[in-house]
Amino acid sequence: MASESINQLHFLLIPLLAPGHTIPIIDIAKLLAQQPNVTVTIVTTPLNAIRYSPTLQEHINAGLPVRFLELPFPAAEAGLPEGCESADALPGLHLLPNFSVAVDMLQQRLEQRFDSLEPRPSCILSDKFMLWTADTAIKYQIPRIVFDGMSCFKQVCTHHLYASKVLDGLPDSEPFLLPGLPHQIEITRAQLPPEFNPSPFASPDHLERVRETESKSYGMVINSFEELEQEYVNELKKLKAGKVWCLGPLSLSNNDLGKSLRGNSTSIDEQHCLNWLDSQKPKSVIYSCFGSSSQVTPQQLIELGLGLEASKHPFIWVIRAGDKAKEINTWLSDNEFEERTKDRGIIIRDWAPQLLILSHPSVGAFLTHCGWNSILEGVSAGVPFLTWPQFAEQFLNEKLVVEVLRIGVSVGAEVIVNWGEEEKFGVTVKSEQVKKAIEKMMDDGVEGSERRKRVGLLRNAANKAIQDGGSSYRNLTLLIQDLRELAKIKSQ
Repeated sequence: MASESINQLHFLLIPLLAPGHTIPIIDIAKLLAQQPNVTVTIVTTPLNAIRYSPTLQEHINAGLPVRFLELPFPAAEAGLPEGCESADALPGLHLLPNFSVAVDMLQQRLEQRFDSLEPRPSCILSDKFMLWTADTAIKYQIPRIVFDGMSCFKQVCTHHLYASKVLDGLPDSEPFLLPGLPHQIEITRAQLPPEFNPSPFASPDHLERVRETESKSYGMVINSFEELEQEYVNELKKLKAGKVWCLGPLSLSNNDLGKSLRGNSTSIDEQHCLNWLDSQKPKSVIYSCFGSSSQVTPQQLIELGLGLEASKHPFIWVIRAGDKAKEINTWLSDNEFEERTKDRGIIIRDWAPQLLILSHPSVGAFLTHCGWNSILEGVSAGVPFLTWPQFAEQFLNEKLVVEVLRIGVSVGAEVIVNWGEEEKFGVTVKSEQVKKAIEKMMDDGVEGSERRKRVGLLRNAANKAIQDGGSSYRNLTLLIQDLRELAKIKSQ
């Protein structure tokens, strides 16, 4: 019986309560639950369980040992309106501190349930921003593995920026070479993530705590695949004593139904969207989407829309304007934008079936904010990028896409637009820049065809990585083997 209990692993998965963080962890849950003698429990809240359960239902129906552990969310105690159980459900960014308080209160609620979990959890795999999970792992003497939804490239850049002191006394706008990398990449301080570039919603103290708890974790799971960034995977493994497992692209764990259900329900009839794509020429459509948490101002959205129109290419434009939706809708209506572009454009308000759109043969470019989930989804579909980074590590992702992988064209954004401070920055990219970038991307010359060839090869590598014998499949096996070996050692 003892050997059976060691062989049986129970992963406790604890995502950050935001779509871009929760969705990939649910994909990890699916992968783990398909392995022999592995049980998976996803710690979440009632409304999030309702939101994401359709993506798991097929696996549950098949009898796989994956489930949600629902913890009541202390919205009222933290001063939040009822129903605000995810960061994207908050009516305003001023409530983010309250949301953080509520998330921290989940620790006690989980620990009250911990001893009743069967089998006993053998490890915690948590989002790196869920800091309290480090204390829970210590309390119950189980390893904590960090999930970081960013690239190995970003991890290595961050390490060398901390270690080199290159930023000491450097002005915000002065270009410098990123230190310690195998590639010569220039960037400015104003384009760096909040660890080095203060943001109103990411205090230096908090980020230092994230870094500290991450450094003490047992290991790290990354949503990437080794063939995409092999030199940086190797470097990160050196920094983490080998305890790095690239399991991606996680979006490829979904079949067509999973692609459709991933995230929120869409605000457009999917079949209408696919029928429209069917009517377009191969690789002709620009798909424009800025992710689930970008807060782009109406003025900047207008410049984007005018650039899409001026390009003369067919497009799908996803608009998530949040509390500014009325303003952009008024502009669209007053200027008859949809009427003017109805023969070659579709506007999707709020959530789009992104994986289905990107995998359609008519899509020729992805205009993106360079969030890592979106980059991987585009690579997995073999679609090159028009890069328009906004905040967080997105300028580093742009450097990887445009300068290292050479599968993207920049629209020309120059500074991070801090989350919550969009009005202060105003319009940073003009419609003419968007138009020129699209023209460069869609050019049929040698440069354009080489770019498409490179991203096509990466798509093939991504699909091989998740299959039996591929690098990500192998890493999943190695992760499970590592934890079983650890359990054996602890039982002796």
